[in-house]
Amino acid sequence: MKTDKIADLVSGTLQGDRDVEINHGSDIAAASADSLAFTTTTDNVVTAAGCVLAIEGANVSAAAVIFVKDPRLAFAIACEVLHPAKTREPEIHPTAIISRSAIIGERVYVGALVTIGDGSSIGDGCQIRSGAHIGDNVKIGARCTLDPGVFVEDNCTIGNDVILHSGVVIGTDGFGFARDRDRYVKFPQIGTVVIEDNVEIGANSCVDRGALGETRIGEGTKIDNLVQIAHNVTIGKHCVIAAQTGISGSTVIEDNCVIGGQVGMGDHARVQSGAVIGSQAGVLPGKIVRPGVWWGTPVQPLDEYKRQNAHVKSLGRMKDELKSLRSRIDKIERNEE
Repeated sequence: MKTDKIADLVSGTLQGDRDVEINHGSDIAAASADSLAFTTTTDNVVTAAGCVLAIEGANVSAAAVIFVKDPRLAFAIACEVLHPAKTREPEIHPTAIISRSAIIGERVYVGALVTIGDGSSIGDGCQIRSGAHIGDNVKIGARCTLDPGVFVEDNCTIGNDVILHSGVVIGTDGFGFARDRDRYVKFPQIGTVVIEDNVEIGANSCVDRGALGETRIGEGTKIDNLVQIAHNVTIGKHCVIAAQTGISGSTVIEDNCVIGGQVGMGDHARVQSGAVIGSQAGVLPGKIVRPGVWWGTPVQPLDEYKRQNAHVKSLGRMKDELKSLRSRIDKIERNEE
C-alpha cells in the first residue's frame, strides 16, 4: 500500500514521497524502507522506516511522514489492512462431527475434530478452528472466529464479529452451592451466556453461565487472557479487562470501564460507567465504584490511595523519631530522680 493511500485511510497529512510502497508495520527502531512505524514524541527522530505516523510538530527524518492526531491509533488502523487476520478458505474438514440438525452458514471454515451439537447455528463467514466444541442450541453470529480448543457450551448466544482465542470456555457452570449440614448441594446452573457483537476474549478465559438468568458481555468489550467471569455477571459496552482479573457472581460493570490486571471483585459489586480500577485492586462484595480512578485493597479513590501509601512509607522515619524521643524522655526522667 502506497503512502498516499495510508494517509487517506488514517485521515492524515502527508509530507514527503507519496509513492513509497509499504508492506508491513514495524517497531520504529527495527524499521526498514518498506515498513510503517509510528512515534508519539516531538523530539528529533531518525529512522529507516519508509513511512512514519507522527503528531503535528514532530521532527521526523523519513522518506514519508503522515501527521495525525493519534499516531498509535492510526498505526492500528493501517495495520488492519497491512496485516489482515488470517482466514482459511471455506470448507468442512472430514473429521468434524456436525449434528444433522445444526445449521451452517455460507463461507464457513470448520477445522479438524470440531464438534457442533444439535440445533446449533453458525453464521456466515465464521472460522471454527481445530478442536473447537460447540454444544447444543448454540447461536453464533456472522464472521466470528473460534480458535483451537474453544468450548461454547449448550444454549449460549454469540453475536457477530466475535473473537474467542484458544482455550476460552463459554457457558460452564457457575460456582454456586447451598450448605446442608456436612455437605454442599449444587445450586442449579441452568442459565445462559450472551456475548454481544465485536467482543474479543483472550486465551484461557472463562465465562460462566447464569445460575437462573444470564451472564452478558456487552458490545465491543475486550477481555484479556486468564480472566474469570462468574455467573450472572453483566459487563457493559466497550469495557477493557486485563489479565488474571476475577469477577464474582452478580457483579455489574457498566459501560466504558477499564479494569487493570489481577483485580479481584466480590459478588454483587457495581462498577459505574467510566470507572478505572488499577491493577491488583480488591473490590469488596456489594461495593459501588463510582466514575474516576481507583486503586488499592480495599479499593479507594486514587488520591486517597496515594496518601495512604505516603503514610506507610513514612512509618520507618516515624519509628526512628519515636525511639529518639523515648531516649530523650528516659534521660530527663533519670536526671529528675
